This record gives sequence, C-alpha cells and structure tokens, in this order.
Amino acid sequence: MPARRQSGKLSPIFKRQVFMAFVAKRIHILGICGTFMGSLAQLAKALGHQVSGSDTGVYPPMSDQLIKAGIHLSEGFDPKNIPQDVDLVIIGNALSRGNPSVEYVLEQGLPYTSGPQWLGEEVLQKRWVLAVAGTHGKTTTSSMLAWILEYAGMQPGFLIGGVPENFEVSARLGGSPFFVIEADEYDTAFFDKRSKFVHYRPRTAILNNLEFDHADIFPDLAAIERQFNHLIRTIPSNGQIIFPNDEEAIERTLTQGCWSSVQRFGQDNADWTWRLESNDASSFSLHSEETGTATVNWQLSGLHNVKNAIAAMIAARHVGVTPEVAAEALGQFASVKRRMELVGETTNIQVYDDFAHHPTAIITTLEGAKAKFPNSRILAVVEPRSNTMKMGIHKDSLANSVAAADKAFWFQPDNLNWQLSDNIPADHCFNDHQQLIDAVVREAKPGDCIVVMSNGSFANMPRNLLAALQQAQQVTA
Repeated sequence: MPARRQSGKLSPIFKRQVFMAFVAKRIHILGICGTFMGSLAQLAKALGHQVSGSDTGVYPPMSDQLIKAGIHLSEGFDPKNIPQDVDLVIIGNALSRGNPSVEYVLEQGLPYTSGPQWLGEEVLQKRWVLAVAGTHGKTTTSSMLAWILEYAGMQPGFLIGGVPENFEVSARLGGSPFFVIEADEYDTAFFDKRSKFVHYRPRTAILNNLEFDHADIFPDLAAIERQFNHLIRTIPSNGQIIFPNDEEAIERTLTQGCWSSVQRFGQDNADWTWRLESNDASSFSLHSEETGTATVNWQLSGLHNVKNAIAAMIAARHVGVTPEVAAEALGQFASVKRRMELVGETTNIQVYDDFAHHPTAIITTLEGAKAKFPNSRILAVVEPRSNTMKMGIHKDSLANSVAAADKAFWFQPDNLNWQLSDNIPADHCFNDHQQLIDAVVREAKPGDCIVVMSNGSFANMPRNLLAALQQAQQVTA
C-alpha cells in the first residue's frame, strides 16, 4: 500500500530547521509572469514575504495563479511600479540594460539579485535537491519525479516549468527536505551569464539528453557541454548523476571532470536496463541487479516518455523510493498541461496541445502519437517560434521532423527571420491564423488526431481549432 498523500505544506519542525533565520521582506519581481519567475513568486509568498511584480503581457493562466496567491501585479516596466520601501528586487533573465525598471534599480542603488540565485540561497539551502536537466523532457521528468515522491508520502517541494496535472500548481515549498527542480541551462540574468542550474547545487541530478539549442546565447554544443560540466562540478561525491547510456554529448561532458557516482540506463550494457512490454510503450519494465524488475502500466506512450520515467524512477531510488512504488505512482501519473494535453474531441476528431518546439521534440511527440493511435491519421500543426528557430539553426531539419505525421501545417510567426516556404512546400505554410484553421478544418476527417505544437501561446490555436471543427460539424449536421 502506498503511503497516504500529504498536504504538501511545510511541517512546523522542518520549517524551523530550515528557515530559522527568516525575516520577511518586501520583494518586487521584474518579469514575474514567466513560468519560472511566477513560480518563484509563489514560493516567496508562501515563505511569508510581501511580493509584488511587473511584467508585460499580464494574462492568464499565470496572472490568475499570482492574484490568487495575493501577489500584486503591474503591467509594464514603469519604475513607479516598484514599491519605494522595497527590500529586494529580483530581476528575470528576459530583462536587459535599457529596461526602465532595470535602469532605475541600478541608478537608485536598490538591492537586487537573480531568480536562480535567490532560489538557491533562500529555498534550496539545506534541502536535498533533485535537479532535472537536459535539452528535452525536463518538465515531464520533473513532474514524474515530484509525483513519485508525493505518492511515496515524502511531501517534496518543487519548481517545474509547467503545471503537473497531479498537483495543479507549478511550485510549492513542500513538507520535507526533498526539492525537485527543473534545471534550465539558459542564462541567469543580464548580470550573470552562467546557466541557471549552477545555483541549485543538487545532490541528485538527471541529465536526460544534450543537443544544441538556445542559439541566442550558446555558439555551439561544446559551449553547452561546458555549462553542464559546471553543474556536474557542484554535485557532491555522495551525490548521483543519472543519464541514458546512448548520449555521446553527456559522456563527453563527464570526461571534463566528474566526482560523483553515475547511474546509466539503457536497453543493454547499463546499470539499469529497460524493455517495452507493449508496442505503444504503455507498458514497460525496469531492471537492476539490486532491485530486480518493476513493471509500469500507465496512460502515457512514446519512447521519450519511457526514458523520462526511467530517469525519474532511478532518481527516486536515490532518496529511498523502491522501483515497485515508483511504478505504482507512474500508473497514476496524469501528465503535464501542454504535453500531449487533450483539449477536446468533436465528430471523433481529437485535438491535442503540445509544447514541442525543437525538431527532436517534434519527432518524439509525433512518433508517440502514431504509436498510441495506430489507426488514426496524425495531422501536425506547428509554430516554430523559439529563439533558436528564429535564427534558422534547425530550419534544414524541420521538414523531416514531421515524418510521422500524415500531413503537416506550418505557421510563420512574425519573429522568424527566414521563410518556412524555403524548406517546406508553400501550400503547407501559413502566416494568417484563420487561414491555417480553415485549411486544417477542410482536411480533418473523423478518426483523425490533430497535434498542435508550439512553445508559445500560438493565439490559443488548439482551442480555436477545436471550436472551428465544432462549428463546421454543426453546419453540416
């Protein structure tokens, strides 16, 4: 029997032990509506600080979470939004020199710091940090790991770059020493160009994979590998690093220096071996000489999710959760919002919303959908809008990334400095949202599965597309 789920609030004893020197402060957060900074704001509020913040684009769902937490929000970066009696300004990494609030903070000599540094110093000190890093799968793996610990009764704290459906919040303090964090390699702030994750000092670290991304701040993969080795250098000798055995970039990174134990996983020649028990990956098993075999039967599909789950199971083992209990937990894992999230269904046409934006993520998402729905046509709707996409780094691999789809539709965002039609058939490319919706509606047939992929709001495309399909069905009825 699994342990009973707990409230997730800090126990009084644990709170006294960890936050004995706590003094409430008035904190203002610049860039508060981003996923990371908004989650951080909620942690600061939960600690008892007076929290306010400024941002452009103050809108749901993050604005709703913040208002519900009692956090005052201001639209824009007018310096007047910063309280005169502020004790500390936390500056998000999206802000740079020239921003009026940033210039005000510097001119007035106000105390300031970055989000990752504040988190590391004020929340993660004296915690057992379990960090999930890598190019892909961080949010899903972090959510799996947090849920496994929760299911085991360990009341973890967490900060995740999405909303796990098992929790319905992206961050909480937790009630135990354990804290799960999505460890992003993006830079910390305009005044600190180190990766965010060097501030977290994990004891358990998952390195899911390593590919070239974030071309706006990294010149090449070697530069990213150096940052990952900086993370590895912060892990104690009694810590643990977990990664798949087929990632050459991670192996190269380890050769730059590693002082912690490592746990490799793969289908063979690894500390932990796994195999599929079903073709769609809805069932798989994990084996080690120490623990034996545990089998997972769950709602998810796709090889990428299997690898995410295995990494989470091994990390949970490092803090005392058996693979058997972890397997039970994953059987009740409800995924993450915007990770193959079913938006709705009409006339036997399903519409899914997914965060995939890198060619590798697009490939794995669509292959997973094809495996889960082998008798359905897969229609892909893609908006390439990340900074790396804007620079055209992956443009030559985009066309092949949708090979698992039966048909693909592409949207050209305004921030793209190159033309999609140079690499993709022009009749598959659109620069108007309504024209794109109309084309998908004309193509869609009963039994189809439509997967909408973007790392931005995409003008609420999944839900607008579903509404258009419903309207078309009413017209023909």
